Amino acid sequence: MKRFFTPGPTHLYPTVPNHIQTALSQHIPSISHRSEGFKNMYGETVQALREVFTLPSNWEVLFFASATEIWERLLQNCISTHSFHFVNGSFSDRFFMAGKKLKLGVMNAEADWGQGFSEVGIPGGVEMINFTRNETSTGVMTPESFIYDYRTKHPDPLITVDMVSSAPYTDWDWSQIDAAYFSVQKCFGLPAGLGVLLCGPRILERAQEKANTGVSIGTYHSFPAMAQKTRQNQTIETPNGLAIYLLGKVCQDMLARGVKEMRQTIRERAQILYEFLEAHPRWSPFVEDTSFRSQTVIVADLPEGSKEVLEQLAGKDLIIGNGYGKMKGKQLRIANFPAFTDQDFEVLLTELRKIS
Repeated sequence: MKRFFTPGPTHLYPTVPNHIQTALSQHIPSISHRSEGFKNMYGETVQALREVFTLPSNWEVLFFASATEIWERLLQNCISTHSFHFVNGSFSDRFFMAGKKLKLGVMNAEADWGQGFSEVGIPGGVEMINFTRNETSTGVMTPESFIYDYRTKHPDPLITVDMVSSAPYTDWDWSQIDAAYFSVQKCFGLPAGLGVLLCGPRILERAQEKANTGVSIGTYHSFPAMAQKTRQNQTIETPNGLAIYLLGKVCQDMLARGVKEMRQTIRERAQILYEFLEAHPRWSPFVEDTSFRSQTVIVADLPEGSKEVLEQLAGKDLIIGNGYGKMKGKQLRIANFPAFTDQDFEVLLTELRKIS
């Protein structure tokens, strides 16, 4: 059996194959998105998401094609002049570059790959500050306390968080941020093709204010229009109904398992992996400062290169992430997601130790 310890797409959550079979037997991919059956299914998924994240009642859940699309929609809906981006890897940089391509006055602070941020001054006139909770390309985690500090010091700008490879690991204080978003192909262990935006009331207010000036905030995917539909358990256009159904079922599975226990398991496994890397005669954790180490994407430096190691592990049906971008061929990126069973994790550790 192949085990995909890749940081997205990744190993399917164990219950997904059965949920797919049930969805097919219930004709979920075929039902109209205006039908009562769809509305019931949609409502169940949104409710399960709310419970997993303990989401406030005045926050909305909006569905998109991907988190990549959400970058663009946030900028279109909420920014008239300036946004500020904390960039410490490929994905945070892509969000910043999306703002440039939209001809907005985007600004950024950059940290070297593998490094976290110290205090950064935010210029006046910034409408939105954008953080990446977990930079998938580098394995750097931005602490919640660092993000919350900007709410205290800069109460006016919107604060958004990319939590693509950390949701639902992080237990947010929702009063400290305005939006968080993810794609389902990482920690939720689902097939790619669905992005989820959790947005607070200030996001919707800002989008409506911008629309009221006569400036376009998008066509179908304007936040106020989407929020109006989601309150009716519907979507603007024909959605990926199967993905929405599967997300709801996996959320229900996580709730039955216990979200707190799931987070604790992730922490314990991350500690084991980091201790293994620190004791290794040749490999080492890429992120040196422990306060910035991701718990869900563990990145290892391999001075001799990763090609041979990846091939050895693949020979044991263990598919591990390569280094990303400029670090390709030099690192391992190991997903530490909820989909993995204790047996999966033990098999991984056993084979990693053999290579040592």
